[in-house]
Amino acid sequence: MVKVITYGTYDLLHYGHIKLLERAKALGDYLIVGVTADDFDKTRGKINVQQSLMERIEAVRATGLADKIIVEEYEGQKIDDIRRYDVDIFTVGSDWIGKFDYLKEYCKVVYLERTEGVSSSEIRSEERKVRLGIIGDSHIAKKYIREAQYVNGLEIAGVCTENSKYFEEIPFITQDYDRLLEEVDAVYIVSTPEHHYEQIQSALEKGRHVLCEPPVALNERQSTELFSLAAKKGCILMDALKTAYATAYSRLLLLAKEGKIGEIYSVDATCTSLRSIAEDAWDSICDWGPTAMLPIFNILGNDYKTKNIITHIDDDGHDQFTKITFLYDHAVASATVAKGVKSEGELIISGTRGYIYVPAPWWKTDYFEIRYEDASQNKRYFYQLDGEGIRYELVAFTRAIGSGRNLACVDNKVSNKICDVIGNFYSKVDCAVI
Repeated sequence: MVKVITYGTYDLLHYGHIKLLERAKALGDYLIVGVTADDFDKTRGKINVQQSLMERIEAVRATGLADKIIVEEYEGQKIDDIRRYDVDIFTVGSDWIGKFDYLKEYCKVVYLERTEGVSSSEIRSEERKVRLGIIGDSHIAKKYIREAQYVNGLEIAGVCTENSKYFEEIPFITQDYDRLLEEVDAVYIVSTPEHHYEQIQSALEKGRHVLCEPPVALNERQSTELFSLAAKKGCILMDALKTAYATAYSRLLLLAKEGKIGEIYSVDATCTSLRSIAEDAWDSICDWGPTAMLPIFNILGNDYKTKNIITHIDDDGHDQFTKITFLYDHAVASATVAKGVKSEGELIISGTRGYIYVPAPWWKTDYFEIRYEDASQNKRYFYQLDGEGIRYELVAFTRAIGSGRNLACVDNKVSNKICDVIGNFYSKVDCAVI
């Protein structure tokens, strides 16, 4: 029996995929199809995959061409698979000619002609094109413009701003927000937080999808109202907390919840910078607070018993430094944020068996450690992080719009609780000023 093996992402399975699988099948008696895992695709720069791994596996299975389906998860797996399954022929499309010649040491290598005129990238770009507008004057918007070029089916169509110096390459610039909404399908809001509620509401009322820098509102009532309005209008409203979209962050959450460090008793997150509040008019609690509170609510949940906010207000009325402590039934947590006060920007999750340590700046992490009493058991985890997580966030937003399903990595309840704490800060509930 001649065994053949081939690999691919098989996103939005199309005629070209099927023809390639048919040709691969014809090379032997038994066809093994490797479907690439989501994380492995990211390491190869394929971030625009629209379907989940299980959806892609089911699509390949439905063709009836694969005798066995496996998942490709790491670099070098092809050699391991060829040996494990005693493969005779390795085959891929002709666009990879020469790339896999090194496998000739292990089996025969065949490059098959691809079907011209069809590709998953073209399908994603054509079928799911979203015209995105930006509102705000922040330099952060430049990062989103840069990262948007890596996302298939997403186009920066215009900007509403009073400071055009960041957006010279954008063809449509206006100071009229309603005019911008007429030209786009969705908006990314990076204006100052006091404007978020009205701007999100206006966009949703016009049927526009919204990606908003957190907080989405300055209290829980407004936040809850906005998410309800989005559901009523059939629109996507997502919190633009880019850390939530970093692979390393999602993996450390899984490991923590799986009990790798035992029962968790403490989560401590610090986010600080010496950047002046005068530069962007964002208080520390709004600029850093959502990021610092994210792992606390993700790991310990939203139902804390009590909280205490301690803050230092500068001469201009802004919080230069704020520390929030949360008391749970069986755990404690702290979120320390500052603009004008500097500290080590680390994340530490403490458990009964060990602790997870994420070095500064933890919110941009591609690396973390699990440390134990016996240091020989310590383990380090490395994951690729492109564009600070922004491009993954934009991919999720674009996919959500295309599918009509909210694919946000930040739960609405978490967004609401963040807004609740910020609302308490401004109304001075559970708050002391030093």
